[in-house]
Amino acid sequence: MNKNLFTYKKSGVNIDAADKFVSFISSISSKKRGNKKNTNIGDFGSVTDLPKDIKNPKIVACTDGVGTKIEIANLLNKYDTIGIDLVAMSVNDLIVQGAKPLFFLDYISINKIDLKKMKSIIRGIVKGCDIAECSLVGGETAEMPDTYAKGKFDIAGFAVGITDKKKILYKNKIKKGDLILAVPSSGLHSNGFSLVRHLLKIKKINVKKNLFLQKELIKPTKIYVKEILDLVERNLLNGCANITGGGLADNISRVVPNNLSVEIDLNKIKPLKIFNWLKSHKINDKEMLKTFNCGVGFCLIINPKYIKRINQFFSKEYKPYVIGKISKNKNKVSLNGKVNWL
Repeated sequence: MNKNLFTYKKSGVNIDAADKFVSFISSISSKKRGNKKNTNIGDFGSVTDLPKDIKNPKIVACTDGVGTKIEIANLLNKYDTIGIDLVAMSVNDLIVQGAKPLFFLDYISINKIDLKKMKSIIRGIVKGCDIAECSLVGGETAEMPDTYAKGKFDIAGFAVGITDKKKILYKNKIKKGDLILAVPSSGLHSNGFSLVRHLLKIKKINVKKNLFLQKELIKPTKIYVKEILDLVERNLLNGCANITGGGLADNISRVVPNNLSVEIDLNKIKPLKIFNWLKSHKINDKEMLKTFNCGVGFCLIINPKYIKRINQFFSKEYKPYVIGKISKNKNKVSLNGKVNWL
């Protein structure tokens, strides 16, 4: 072979490595989901059956990424949990509409295919899909040597779910006097990492020498699918909100009708250790509440009479607790009191 010939591989793109990666995805996802829904991986498109027990089916779709949490994974050279984050960020949005996740697709763009790294990411995605009880049916891997610096990459996810028209959590179900319950987060989830990384840089904090930060910064996002769908099935929810970028106020107000208001008692919020640690580094309350979930990963809006029944569907670690109510006043959102930081 003439060594002077131009090839795709010489430009930085290795199709053989990509093919091996696709084969790996097909094998690992088939093992997890029983091989029935993953036979399409490697094809141009994926074919999935719709559940036959839904009379008036409505499709719900979401997409998201994990932001600069990727840089924490790079820093710690640990990639087996950000795939869980990727799935969580989309499926936790789906369930806000009352939809059951059906399938998931991923998009990975990278400087150069590193099979060890990418296999670790995919294992996390498959685990996330398993927790969410949906299937990984395909995706796309793009090797982009001039777009990303050495070792850099990005990931995005796309989830599709289904619900019966009668089960959709429309805003008009929410009434004055409904309670707002906080479901604890597992930690930072996948929001606010640009601020976290900026703090680490300015304070010259070596995460590799801090076991607490190593554990907390890479901890995967809690997937709330099973608990929320159990409540939806039993008509115990009037509404709910996934607490991501923008914090409590922005995310809860998105699901509440224009004629109603949100009242949150900040004294009742139970911040986790990582948020107390962040707060101790001179981040004011407003910035904390706008940037981070502060220990509240998901919110439920319910009729007060259902509170005892709802608690039965959550483990002790994620037991919901009351932080506010739906009312009628001139302010769309009222944040009262102060968070009790430790």
